[in-house]
Amino acid sequence: MFSDYRIIPSACLTVMVMAFSLQAPAASDESVLENGEVRDAIALFDAWLELRVEREELPSVAVGVVLGESLLWSKAYGYADLASRRPATTETAYRVASITKLFTSTAIMQLRDAGKLRLDEPVADYVDWFRLDDRHAETGSVTIRQLMTHSSGLARELEGQYWDGGKLLERDEFIARFQETPSAKGREETYKYSNVAFAILGSVIESASGESYDDYITGHILKPLGMSGTQIRPASDMATLATGYEFRVVGQPRAAAPFTDSKAFAAAANMATPVVDLARFVSSQFETTPEAGRVLAPLTLRETHRVHWLADDWAFGLGLSWFVTRKDNRTVISHGGSVPGFRTRVMAAPADEFGLIVLTNSGDSDVGKLSNQAWTMLASAVIGAAKKDESKAEPDSSWTSLVGRYRGFDGEVLRVMVIADELALVNPGQDDPLDGRIRLEHVEDQTYMMLDKWQAGEPIRFEVDDEGRAVRIVMPGYSLDRLD
Repeated sequence: MFSDYRIIPSACLTVMVMAFSLQAPAASDESVLENGEVRDAIALFDAWLELRVEREELPSVAVGVVLGESLLWSKAYGYADLASRRPATTETAYRVASITKLFTSTAIMQLRDAGKLRLDEPVADYVDWFRLDDRHAETGSVTIRQLMTHSSGLARELEGQYWDGGKLLERDEFIARFQETPSAKGREETYKYSNVAFAILGSVIESASGESYDDYITGHILKPLGMSGTQIRPASDMATLATGYEFRVVGQPRAAAPFTDSKAFAAAANMATPVVDLARFVSSQFETTPEAGRVLAPLTLRETHRVHWLADDWAFGLGLSWFVTRKDNRTVISHGGSVPGFRTRVMAAPADEFGLIVLTNSGDSDVGKLSNQAWTMLASAVIGAAKKDESKAEPDSSWTSLVGRYRGFDGEVLRVMVIADELALVNPGQDDPLDGRIRLEHVEDQTYMMLDKWQAGEPIRFEVDDEGRAVRIVMPGYSLDRLD
C-alpha cells in the first residue's frame, strides 16, 4: 500500500510535488521532473490552467499526474469554498460522481476472481427483485457483463425526476420504479449508458459477497490502497469536501449547488475523493505495480481494460466500465463523472504507466477540455522522459552475425537490424517500417521471442553456420533464407 510519502521540491516551479512509492520506479520521480522537456511542459500547463481558472471564474480545479507508483505532480487552483475563501488543495475531496462506477466494477471483478460470481450469469440469479416483465421483455436474461458494458438495454434513468433538487431514491423506491420503467433498447442492441445498471450492480456485490456495498468497497479497495481521505457516502459537512457550484450567471455570484446523496444510486455515482487518493487507484491499474498496491491481478486488469463493447461508429470501446480509445497512438482508458456542482475525469495509458486526474467543483467546467489539454501538454513529455531513463540492455555484439537481409517463400525481403539499441525484424516495404518493426528479445542460444504485433510472444530462431553467422530464420509456419 502507498504509505511512503515524499515531498520533492521543484526548483523551477512554485508548487509542491508529492510522490508515493513502494519501490523505485523505472525512472525516479526526481529524474523525470528534472527533465527539461517535462519542466517546460508542466510550467506551460500550470500557466495555462491558472489563466483558465481566472478567466472562466471557476471555483477550483485539482490536477494530478501519475507515473507508475507515484503521484508525480499535483496542484490545486482556486477555492474549495468561495464564501469562506477556503483554498483548494490536493487533499480536498471532490464528488467524483460516475468515476464511482470504476470501483463498483473492480469489486465485481474481485468477486469473479474469488469464484463468487460469473460475468455471463443472469443478474436475476443474484438479485431476487430483478424481475423482467413485459416492460423489459426485449432485454431477455440480462447478464452482469451487460450491466458493466452498458449493453443491457436498461434505461439510463428511471422514470420521474430525482437528480434535480437532490431528491434521490431510497432502495425500496428504486426497486418499485425499476419494475415500472420500460427498457430503452434490447440487450446487446446498442450502447446505452445506464446509471440504473450500476445501481443494480451494487446489489449484485451485496448478494455475492454477503456484505453491504459500503463495507465491501471500503474493506477490499479503499483500505488496501490506503485511500483514507475517500468516502463512499460523503455528508454535506465532510470537512475536506469542496462545495459544488452551479453554472455561472454573468453579473451574479456563483450559487452553491444542492448537495446530492445518491442513495440507491451509490454504486453508480456517490463517492468523494481527493487527488492524492484517486492517484493510488490509478496506480493500481498498472500491471507492474507491486502486490501491495494492487486490488486486481495483472491478467484481470488486462481483461478489464480491453474492449468488450464497440460503439457502432467505432469511435470508442467499452472495457468493463472503462472507456477505451486511441490517443497519440496509445490505448487510453478513461471515465468521467458529473453530479450537481462537480465535473471530474480520470485518464490512463496502462502500457506507459501514465495517468491523469482532473477534479472540479462547478457544473459548467469543461472537464473534457481541461483533461484533454493536460494530456496534450504533459503525456508525451512525461512518458518520453521516463522511457529515456529506463535501463536498457547494451547492444549484444553477437547481433552483428544476425543483421542482414532475409527472403521468404513469397519473395518478400525482410531485414534484421539494430534500431535504438534493440534487435528488430523490419519490413522496409511498409509505409512506416519503424512503426511496423518487431522487436526481438533473446531467450536462449539462437532463439529469440518476438515482442510486437500479431507475432508477440512467438519464437524466432536463427540457424547459423560453423562460423556463427546466421543463414536462415525459422518462424512458426515458415522460414526465410539469408541473401547477403
